[in-house]
Amino acid sequence: MTTISTNLQAVRARIAAAAQLAGRAVEDILLLAVSKTFPPERIREAAQAGQFAFGENYLQESQGKIAALADLGLEWHFIGPLQSNKTRPVAEHFAWVHGVERLKIAERLAEARGAERPPLQVCIQVNVSGEASKSGVSPGETAALAQAVAALPNLQLRGLMAIPEPTDDMPLARQRFALLRELRDALNRSGMALDTLSMGMSHDLEAAILEGATIVRVGTAIFGERT
Repeated sequence: MTTISTNLQAVRARIAAAAQLAGRAVEDILLLAVSKTFPPERIREAAQAGQFAFGENYLQESQGKIAALADLGLEWHFIGPLQSNKTRPVAEHFAWVHGVERLKIAERLAEARGAERPPLQVCIQVNVSGEASKSGVSPGETAALAQAVAALPNLQLRGLMAIPEPTDDMPLARQRFALLRELRDALNRSGMALDTLSMGMSHDLEAAILEGATIVRVGTAIFGERT
């Protein structure tokens, strides 16, 4: 058994245990393998072990991988900060964008996607920990941005995404993730139909799942430390 296959089994077991503790169906939680900086061969190895959804942060690097692995029919998620001049290739090559934090970016994605393709699935990134260095819209500005993004053509607003500060404090981690869930639920009470919470990574996926994560973004626990 390969290391990546073994690592994937371990991560899936963690997800299943957390889902059971939360009283949730494990099928409702998508494992997104964050493959940034790792070569196509490692991604192919993960795909051979049953992984189909992969997250990339760097556009130039990801384009080569997507082309090299086109035969596998993988689902690609763009999860990094997105600049205006990179919206077109992202809209053309990815199925999901997780980090929308400005209306201008969403408008450019919508224009670049085109009506002839399935809608681009998007999540709004929220800065739930209030760090000045973190990307994301503030919790108080989330509703206005969500309403504007949801009205755009060629996009489907699926939910919210967050990257809280790293912490070993489980109650604090759960508090951050609970805030994202509460924001999503408030939007749904206002008439939206959002089904996605993209939150939780290698070190805190259990806390995220306990608070309702539907996508966990895991890199290090699958592929190892980045150099």
